[in-house]
Amino acid sequence: MDAEAAAEPRSRPRRLPRVAGALLTVVLLAAGGVLYAEGRQLRDTPATANLALTDAEATARVTGDVSNALGRIFSYGPGTTAGAKKAAEDVLAGQALKQYAALYGQVERQSADQRLTLTTQAVRAGVTRLTATSAHLLVFLDQVYERRGRAATTASAQLDVTAELREGRWRIVEIGSP
Repeated sequence: MDAEAAAEPRSRPRRLPRVAGALLTVVLLAAGGVLYAEGRQLRDTPATANLALTDAEATARVTGDVSNALGRIFSYGPGTTAGAKKAAEDVLAGQALKQYAALYGQVERQSADQRLTLTTQAVRAGVTRLTATSAHLLVFLDQVYERRGRAATTASAQLDVTAELREGRWRIVEIGSP
């Protein structure tokens, strides 16, 4: 029995480092998991997902594409309405194309009857939300109306625009007023 009693104290010190090492490993893994989850939560905020805040090149591209598109589709004269209509088919899609087509008949008649020329230029555009495939912009326009026998009139407009990246090109899918 003395041999058993003498063997017992020796086995306890061998188990203690193993148990302590296993507990330390579990605690470190749990702490690492918690820290990883916290880090992901900090990185995955809506602000970091908005490329308008983090990708200047993509923001400049969508701003330029949408601004140019609006200038093309909202600029026409008595003999150039077909060009504006063709531009609309190139740069509009979805709801925006339907709205434009519904109103375009009136534009063609007014332009011919009144010898109306409209020149539109985007003077400022801001991207409020940008992802890899969609963008939301607020665009400020200056428009110059010229009618036969009358002085030119200048007006400003604001548009709320949603665009989608399709086949490598930004196309306007919704146009509204803010």
